[in-house]
Amino acid sequence: MRILLVEDDPMIGKSVQDALKKQESYAVDWVRDGVAAELALGNGVYDLLLLDLGLPRKAGLEVLSGLRARKSPIPVLILTARDAVADRVAGLDAGADDFLVKPFDLDELGARIRALMRRHSGRASPVIEHGDLKLNPLTHEVELDGKPVILSAREFALLSALLERPGAPLSRSQLEERIYGWGEEVESNTIEVYIHALRRKLGAHWILNLRGVGYMVPKEP
Repeated sequence: MRILLVEDDPMIGKSVQDALKKQESYAVDWVRDGVAAELALGNGVYDLLLLDLGLPRKAGLEVLSGLRARKSPIPVLILTARDAVADRVAGLDAGADDFLVKPFDLDELGARIRALMRRHSGRASPVIEHGDLKLNPLTHEVELDGKPVILSAREFALLSALLERPGAPLSRSQLEERIYGWGEEVESNTIEVYIHALRRKLGAHWILNLRGVGYMVPKEP
């Protein structure tokens, strides 16, 4: 999953980015003002927006209102030091999906992100199940036919992306955008290497190669 973090405090921004990358294996891009946030959001590659309200150049609520005015469905979690009820109401009414007041625990942030993404995808259970394949975003565990499958962080992220919409193919560039952030070096055959590893560990029938299109998990397992 790829996240855009908009936070002007360098200490908070760095700690959140590092925690989500290391503990959750998310790709996290970080910008420090509202104008930069709008430019980054124009790419349309993000699965989630973590948004501070008190931003330089353009306020967080303006960024949020503009996002919803453009009919963007991206889930938005507000991270702010403003703890007044009126601020929470304003953020939620402007289109935010959740609200977390600073200072917050990074484990709680991770849990709120997982809950928000479950709601966004229409799932009630935290575990993603597709036939005999189970993926747990909380523990980063994968089971196939009741047996554990050991995956690297990148393999797990790639499988998570493919399992979000079984039957919908994702191109190599789309997969790169989902699991890599800015400044991370991506070699030309990296996705193919991870796909090969997943097919070897799960079975080739679990990930289909659509020549000239991309890769997908079959809709019917």
